Amino acid sequence: MKLLRHGPVDQEKPGYLDTEGRVRDLSSLISDFTPETLSRTTLSMLANTDLSTMPVVSAKTRIGACVGRARNFYAVGLNYARHARETNNPEPVEPVLFSKSTSCISGPNDPIILPRGSQKTDWEVELGVIIGRNCAYVSEAEALEYVAGYCTINDVSERAFQIELGGQWMKGKSARSFGPIGPWIVTPDEIPDPQNLTLSLSVNGETYQNSSTSDMIFSVAEIISYMSRFMVLRPGDIIATGTPEGVGLGLSPPKFLCDGDVVDLEVSGLGSQTQLVTSLTF
Repeated sequence: MKLLRHGPVDQEKPGYLDTEGRVRDLSSLISDFTPETLSRTTLSMLANTDLSTMPVVSAKTRIGACVGRARNFYAVGLNYARHARETNNPEPVEPVLFSKSTSCISGPNDPIILPRGSQKTDWEVELGVIIGRNCAYVSEAEALEYVAGYCTINDVSERAFQIELGGQWMKGKSARSFGPIGPWIVTPDEIPDPQNLTLSLSVNGETYQNSSTSDMIFSVAEIISYMSRFMVLRPGDIIATGTPEGVGLGLSPPKFLCDGDVVDLEVSGLGSQTQLVTSLTF
């Protein structure tokens, strides 16, 4: 299933993408896709319901972030071998973990808003993982059983804030609009191998990232198992699993986003995003 949220910001309703590409409203079945509802029970109920009878939503309706009221937004750094090389970093021996503020989450086609003082806002197409069950001390062999679904993520990053200032990466990763997720949560039955997905990203029609999750240093299963040693992962938690080579920071000379740029990105089977870059207006 391809599950989504549709409607104005902070008024999104649950939906489903049918086989003909139409969005159908699921408000009569479920209140929303949030940590409280993203469970095996809910997904099983929807899978066993004839969703083709649900009302069709106007094609002009905005698509929102695919998870509402997320508690946690985690991310993994330097998790593609060629990306580590392009940024002159050694391959990590353990996953590099950090967080993005959940206030950065936005819809897949909402604008990227350059924060005040930004000179080095960058792009990062990533495979996203949505947790569906409480997860602690799980093995790699069982880790994927805790996944509610997968999604496309743009881990937008302000490199000066992230790298050139002191402290943690989080402040370079958490500006408003720096976490477009969606358009859909795609359930695991449609993604039998998360390590065999293509990722691509272009800016103003020029492709910069074009790779595969097969280049990940740590697989989705390894990431979940590793994280569960140090924290309890909970339903609705989002994990951005790293970006491949081709980020603006790694180009020669480096290239960063400017007002008016258009970013297009996609993960195979998980849908595409398009974002217009705009300057902060307040």
